[in-house]
Amino acid sequence: MLNFISVNDVKDIDALVQQALSFKANPFAAKTIGTGKRIGLLFLNPSLRTRLSTQVAAANLGMEAIVFNVDKDGWALEFTEGAIMNGTTVEHIKDAAPVLGSYFDILCVRTFPSLQNREDDYAEMVMNQFIKYAGVPVVSLESATLHPLQSLTDIITITEAYKETTKPKIVLSWAPHVKALPQCVANSFAQWINAWDKAQFVITHPKGYELDKAFTGNATVVHEQDEALEAADFVYVKNWSAYHDYGKIISTGSDWMLTNNKLSNTNNAKIMHCLPVRRNVELSDEILDGSNSLVTQQAGNRVWAAQAVLAEILKSM
Repeated sequence: MLNFISVNDVKDIDALVQQALSFKANPFAAKTIGTGKRIGLLFLNPSLRTRLSTQVAAANLGMEAIVFNVDKDGWALEFTEGAIMNGTTVEHIKDAAPVLGSYFDILCVRTFPSLQNREDDYAEMVMNQFIKYAGVPVVSLESATLHPLQSLTDIITITEAYKETTKPKIVLSWAPHVKALPQCVANSFAQWINAWDKAQFVITHPKGYELDKAFTGNATVVHEQDEALEAADFVYVKNWSAYHDYGKIISTGSDWMLTNNKLSNTNNAKIMHCLPVRRNVELSDEILDGSNSLVTQQAGNRVWAAQAVLAEILKSM
């Protein structure tokens, strides 16, 4: 594995999942593979689980991790080729990235969409410029359109929780929120579930919240939440803003918050969410604190997803 930006960087999803579960059973099984290696974690926006889980994963592999909050402590970076830098940006990525590449053996980057210009966000300029100029493997800690470490974590969690031989029915359900959020987690989850190809996959949301078909593929889309939830084994709850009317909240959809009553026609569905979650807006307390919630387990698995990915990259170096 040279980089980890999307599911397209993974040759065998199940093998990577099993590696992650192996690390969960024995966290220090490869504790020397990263000895003498340094990993840089660059954050252009806030993080809790992604930051800490990746640090723990790196330490389990013997790596030294250094965290830098670019958005708070660094120079304002310019990413546009040929830019005349007479504005607010101070340093071009062409100058910064090669230096960072000389400091670190692996570079991890977390960025975020503007939610202002869809073409710019979906071009993934920031992540692509780091890949182009850093000269070392780059791991996405979330980009403008995708969150691959979260999606790998999600499949790890589903694999742990589902013991039947038939394909599970997995529903990605839009949820209300007080602010406009990106499509990253939803895009990525859809992309990974489609590539995994071991589930019946349904996406449900109010009309107007359709995602980019490049990620949803042939997933069934249902606009009636109750219909979509019927016989579901897993329900992944996540808010996202509009893709076509880009970055907009076109419906508050308060009646889309998941409750125990809505789960009555599911197959005793397990509930997932990537966190952070707005309690009693996206998900009710009764769901989050109930026995069907996998949210804490899911968050804990972030370490093993990151560790599996970093180990694969270290093996190829």
